Amino acid sequence: MADSSAPAPTPVPHPLYADVERALLSRWPETRLDPSLERIRGLVDLLGEPQRGYPVIHLTGTNGKSSTSRIIDALLRALGLRTGRYTSPHLQSMTERISLDGEPLSEEQFVAAYGDVAAYLEVVDRSGAHPVSFFEALTAMAFAAFADAPVDVAIVEVGMGGSWDATNVADAQVAVVTPVAIDHAAYLGDDPVDIATEKAGIVKSGTIGVLAQQSADVAEVLLTRAAEVGASVVREGVEFGVESRVASVGGQVVAVRGLARIYDEIFLPLHGEHQAHNAAAAIAAVEAFIGGGAELDTDAVREAFATVTSPGRLEVARRSPTFVLDGAHNPHGASASAAAMQEAFAFSPLIGVVGVMADKDVEQMLAAFEPVMAEIVCTQASTARAMPAEEIGEAAEGVFGHDRVHVAARLDDALDVAAGLAEAGGSFGESMGSGGVLVTGSVVTVGEARTLLGITDGAR
Repeated sequence: MADSSAPAPTPVPHPLYADVERALLSRWPETRLDPSLERIRGLVDLLGEPQRGYPVIHLTGTNGKSSTSRIIDALLRALGLRTGRYTSPHLQSMTERISLDGEPLSEEQFVAAYGDVAAYLEVVDRSGAHPVSFFEALTAMAFAAFADAPVDVAIVEVGMGGSWDATNVADAQVAVVTPVAIDHAAYLGDDPVDIATEKAGIVKSGTIGVLAQQSADVAEVLLTRAAEVGASVVREGVEFGVESRVASVGGQVVAVRGLARIYDEIFLPLHGEHQAHNAAAAIAAVEAFIGGGAELDTDAVREAFATVTSPGRLEVARRSPTFVLDGAHNPHGASASAAAMQEAFAFSPLIGVVGVMADKDVEQMLAAFEPVMAEIVCTQASTARAMPAEEIGEAAEGVFGHDRVHVAARLDDALDVAAGLAEAGGSFGESMGSGGVLVTGSVVTVGEARTLLGITDGAR
């Protein structure tokens, strides 16, 4: 008899997957933007508009989109619906971006999805001034894969912004706006009102907008957009919200006031107050999607929440010493991460391993982490977009002071340095508790750390 506790066999790599990956990466990167829906519209027109073959729950915002989409996905599957989910960026494999029924596409499925759109990519490439971008191609692949499955509902996360994002060729039944703050300033600007105006573009006529708590000026932009297009709106803190939360081993126990009722004594296996708010938005979105004021079965909510994972978001990756991975990549995310670390863990000392992208506000991120990190190891991911470790180190010295800062350009070396510091109680052995390591600063850094730490689950 087979041992049911034995690990699943490692999937055999598909012979064409590497070729497909190279073909996609040869296209315009996600960071090169041309504010136009012309190419993606041409592409989905040639594909027969697959994004219109199922209802869509669309998500935008600055932080929390992926976690919220995963909770929505779990809730919908608990209700017996077949789901498709499209998120970005990925941690370790492109296949993570497109999921069916909560599982990333296999390499075989991913290759097939690319094959469905490849010929049409070439047609659109030849017809315009610019070729189809990496993100546009993946978006078309996701829409086509969801139609082919077929799914009962697609959960679609914007790549950046909203109005001009490739995903916005879909018209959402429900549009979720997670908290809006400053990120991607080089592309979206550094004014939250301008950022909100771009993100509000996913709210359309007939849409139900589910708005997480926002600053007053951002809320005004979103509510004005809803009024202009004739969309209805539900707001966190008014129509739904977090009633209570208590930190617990492995997560937290929450009570959420949904649109139809209060769901209490729900265990959420994710850390941090921000995740409780993500859960509230997810419940409201699913209630809005079902419609008619229908309430969800509390047992179904409990069952769904118990299965929720959010890889790379305060994820415990290894013990002795404990490594926690969190993809916080802007000041707002860093503040949430720091608060959650204080609440959920009692590391003494906590050693930070920080690698950020070159376009980020590194000083503000470091300022958010300084109160909780005893020492910091500055590093960089293996991408040309990464800020050099030495540059992060210079900024860190201005925040942490010289004695608390270490620089290790290679991420594997940085992990080793941090592990040694955590085990030794810091540089001077002053801490007598149990040390831990927080790897953070970007999703790319966290994805590479996941691989180096031996996690090979495909970020399921």
